Amino acid sequence: MMHITIFGAGSQGDIQPCLRLGKGLQNSGFQILLAAPQNFAGLIGEQGVPFYSLRGDVQKIMSSETGQSFMENGNTNLFQSIRAMRKMVGQVAIQMAEDVLDACRDASALITLAVFAPFGKTIAEICGIPLILVEPTPVLPTRNFPAPGWIVQKNLGGIHNRLSGFVMLNVIWQWYRPFVNEFRERFGLRRMNASDFHHILNSTILLSAYSPKVIPHPRDWSDNVHITGHWFQDSQSVWQPSVELENFLAQGESPVYVGFGSMAGCDPERLTALVLEALSKSGQRGVLATGWGGLNTTNAPKHVFVLDSAPHGWLFPRMSAVVHHGGAGTTAEGLRAGMPTVIVPFIVDQRFWGERLYEIGVGVKPMPAKGLTADKLAESIHRAVSEAQIRQRAESLGKMIRSEDGIGNAVKIVTHYLGA
Repeated sequence: MMHITIFGAGSQGDIQPCLRLGKGLQNSGFQILLAAPQNFAGLIGEQGVPFYSLRGDVQKIMSSETGQSFMENGNTNLFQSIRAMRKMVGQVAIQMAEDVLDACRDASALITLAVFAPFGKTIAEICGIPLILVEPTPVLPTRNFPAPGWIVQKNLGGIHNRLSGFVMLNVIWQWYRPFVNEFRERFGLRRMNASDFHHILNSTILLSAYSPKVIPHPRDWSDNVHITGHWFQDSQSVWQPSVELENFLAQGESPVYVGFGSMAGCDPERLTALVLEALSKSGQRGVLATGWGGLNTTNAPKHVFVLDSAPHGWLFPRMSAVVHHGGAGTTAEGLRAGMPTVIVPFIVDQRFWGERLYEIGVGVKPMPAKGLTADKLAESIHRAVSEAQIRQRAESLGKMIRSEDGIGNAVKIVTHYLGA
């Protein structure tokens, strides 16, 4: 039996694609070990995927003063993002690399998120095993669209778009550069640079966990990039809602979902008050998901139901629209449910998804969390709920996405590549 180690770190939206691919590979006969930070042990254990604990609590890092400032200020200054990320990951980057290396002792292959490709390549070199990359959001430069995380999320032409991709790759590389090279030097490996990062992405099997209906394969990407379709988890259908939630849903019109996942920000009380005011002004009932603390209320009005979290696959089809931060996983669930979407981006790739959904007509223009007002949000919610064209396009795209088998496609590619 072939052993595969999968390395994932970040928010829950980063871990879930790794977990879902791991479960799919496990069901196809592979022996999987998912290496992830300790705070995801419960999430991974529920799926019956063997877990290897990495040092470093990402939730704790993101809720630190530096993490909150990073989420509050978004992408306004790329150089500041480098300093902030180094300060956040510097505590744990090499520890995680050491732990992943240990998790690969019996591995025949390593799968890791594409943003960690330099670490993944280093560990694969040390172990003498093949590397496969996973991306929930595009990382390779292309002429087709500006890079996720780039300051200008407007299509200003092929040269601008492709250049933005190289700039953002260099920014991501600078997040980890000192730690990658310190780790490589321990094992007598040559130092890496930004062009090595691009070469790894361009020459390694890359599984893109999104729909070709949302992002068609650009002509300037090589054949190593496989756009498989979104990766969903169907077992969440066994989840049972509380009686209170069921009663709330049954008592009136379908509500609007509002949740910002792992985006905590510096002032959750202010953000919550703004959301409640926007729901009231738009005349909509709401379901608020508190997530990692981005929303925080103990005194919600009767037309709003507050919960910690619920499987999006269960909850979203019961909504009239979804308002969220624009993480790749949450965005995919909204698309699958055929829901009109309002994206309030905080950091990195989230504005990219907001602009993408607006461009294909299934969402309204994204509104960055910084500078958001109750009036702006109320107007966007009203548009998402009431405009027939947006709803029709969203429902049509949802049907197409539900017919895709992203995990199945990814498992076939991995099986073929590894000759298993």
